[in-house]
Amino acid sequence: MVFQHISPLTIDPVFEPNHYKSSRFYASYQGVILIQKILSFIVMMLLVGTILPCTPQHVAAQTPSPQKSVGEDLDPLVDLNITIDFLYIRGLKEDFLNNPPDFFIKLWINGQLYESPIWQDASRLYNPWTVTSDIPDTIDNVSIIIELWDNNDGSPRLCDISAAPNTGTTGYSVALTYHVKTGHWDGDDKIGDASGYGRLNGCDDGSLYDNQLDCELGFTLHTNDYDGDGIPYWTEVNVYGTDPTVSNLGEDADGDGVPIEWEFWWGYNPFVADNHSQLDPDNDSISNLEEYYTASFFSDPFRPDLFLEMDFMADGPHGEHSVVPLEAQERVRDPYDRRNIMFHIDSGQLNGGERIPFEPFTNVSEIRRLYQWYFLHNDSTTWRRGVFHYAMYVNATFPKGFGFSADVDPFMGYLPGTNAFIISSSLMEQYAGRHIYPLYHYYAGVTMHEVGHTLGLRHGHPPGVDVRWSAWPWQPFYWYYRTYRSVMNYHYTYCILDYSDGSHGRHDFNDWANINLSHFEIPKNFA
Repeated sequence: MVFQHISPLTIDPVFEPNHYKSSRFYASYQGVILIQKILSFIVMMLLVGTILPCTPQHVAAQTPSPQKSVGEDLDPLVDLNITIDFLYIRGLKEDFLNNPPDFFIKLWINGQLYESPIWQDASRLYNPWTVTSDIPDTIDNVSIIIELWDNNDGSPRLCDISAAPNTGTTGYSVALTYHVKTGHWDGDDKIGDASGYGRLNGCDDGSLYDNQLDCELGFTLHTNDYDGDGIPYWTEVNVYGTDPTVSNLGEDADGDGVPIEWEFWWGYNPFVADNHSQLDPDNDSISNLEEYYTASFFSDPFRPDLFLEMDFMADGPHGEHSVVPLEAQERVRDPYDRRNIMFHIDSGQLNGGERIPFEPFTNVSEIRRLYQWYFLHNDSTTWRRGVFHYAMYVNATFPKGFGFSADVDPFMGYLPGTNAFIISSSLMEQYAGRHIYPLYHYYAGVTMHEVGHTLGLRHGHPPGVDVRWSAWPWQPFYWYYRTYRSVMNYHYTYCILDYSDGSHGRHDFNDWANINLSHFEIPKNFA
C-alpha cells in the first residue's frame, strides 16, 4: 500500500486563551487542542509506517525477528532461491559393491518434492545432481528432507543415510532446517557432528557390520547473494557490517591467514584473529590452516580427515603398468569412511598422480631422491608434508612393499615420522594372475596395509601386525593369530579389506583403537 501525504491538521482558534481562562469556553478550547494532538499523532504514525495495513502477510508474521521488521525482505538485492548440490553418493556395504544399485534421490524443499533421475548400476556417484528452488524472501527457515533410494529392479527400497536407529521405515531419511539469515543449517546434520558438516553416514547408527543399505552422501546448501561471496545479506549487514554489494572473497581482516569465507563457513569470527596454524579441534593432526589449504577436498576441521598422495611409475616398454585402479582407491576409502575418518586420495586432483620415469627396478637408495622430487618438490618446508601420507607405485622393488620416511636416508621400522610407502606393481599383477581376486582387490589390500604403518600399526603393535610365518596353515603362527582378522595380519592382507576391532576372540586386537593419526608427522625432536 502507498500512503498519500497528509499535512498535519491545524485549528485556528477563535478565542484567545489568556482572555478566557475563567470562562466556560476555556475547557472547550482545551478539548479541541487535545483532539488536534491525538489526530496529529495518528497521522504521524501512519507516515512512519508504525501502523501496518492489515493484510494476511502481516497478520501471519506475528513475531518480528531480531533487528528486522515484520515481513521484511531478508535480501532486498535478489529474489531468493536455495540450491542443494549433491557432491557424492557412495554405497558402503558389500551388498552394494557386489550388486550395483540403481540410486535415486527424493528431496523436499518447503514441502515441494523433487525427484532425481535413476542412476543405473552405480554404487558410487560424484556430483550427480543439483536442485535450485525459489523460496519466500521474508521467511528465515527453509525445510529440507532428503531420502536416498535404490530402485532395486523396480521395487524401490530406502537406503540408510541417517544416524537414527532403523525401525521399520523410520531412521533412514534426514531432516534439515536451513537458516537464510546465517547461511547455515542444522537438524540431522550440523557443524561438529560425527560424520561432518554436509555429509551423511548411515553407519552412524552403529550398523558397521550389519547390512542395512548404509550409504554416505555429501552435499552443500546455499542461497544466492548479490555479490557472490556466499555470505548472506543479513549476516553482512547485521553481523559483519560489510557491504553486501561488494564481494569479500579472499579478505583476511584479522590477519590470521584464513580468509573470511572459510571462517564464515565454519563458524569462526573473521574479525578476531585465531591461531589457525595450531588449532586442531578434531585431533586429526591437520591444523585449521591446513584444513583451509585442503578445502577443495571438502575437509572438515571438526571431523577427522586422512590424506594420501599417490604417484605412479610410467608405463614400461613391455606393457608394465603401475597405476592403481580407481576401484581399488574406492575400496581403500570405505573402512575409514564408515568410521567417519574421511579418506581423501590425491591421484591427480591437486598435485598427486605424477608419473615417475620408468625403471625396471627401484633400489632403496633411489627412494629419497624420488620422494624429495615428486612429493616434496624439493621444498622440505611444504605444507603437504604435514597433511599427506605418500605412496609410490613402481614396477619392482625389494622388499616388494614397505613403509619408510625419506626425510633422512630411508629407514624401515615404522618409527614415528613414517609417512610413506612403496609398492611393487608387478607383484600385484602376479597375484591377480592367479584369478583368486581381481587386480583392484590386491592393490586395495596392500595399500591399506601400508597406510596402517603410517598410522602407527607396526610390527608388534598390536602384537599380530607383520608377524612372519603366519600366512598359511602349515606355518606356526597361523593358528595363533588366525582370529586377528585384520589386513595387518599377513594371512588376511589380500582378502580382508579392513582393520580388526578386536571382537573375534582370543589373540585378536583392536587396530582401530590403536590408530594414531599423528604418527606420520615429523617428530618434534627430529634432527
